[in-house]
Amino acid sequence: MAGVSDVRHLLVLPDREAAEEAAEALGERFALAEEPHVVRDALAGEDDAEDAQWLVVLRDEEERLDPGELDEFAARWDGWREEP
Repeated sequence: MAGVSDVRHLLVLPDREAAEEAAEALGERFALAEEPHVVRDALAGEDDAEDAQWLVVLRDEEERLDPGELDEFAARWDGWREEP
């Protein structure tokens, strides 16, 4: 994965399954040039911990993705969007 300075959007999801489904759906819906990366939040504890969070990392160098649409998209998986 590229450095944090290259990251444009982060979607924070409650579990790995939601993150993987969201990443796949994002790639299809927005025709992304590069597939989103799914990573576990290093500060969230164990994979199966109730407070574990998973991040879907999207690079958007051309700034084609609308933040409002991404907010709505993340909410469908009980998540939210953050920008570093």
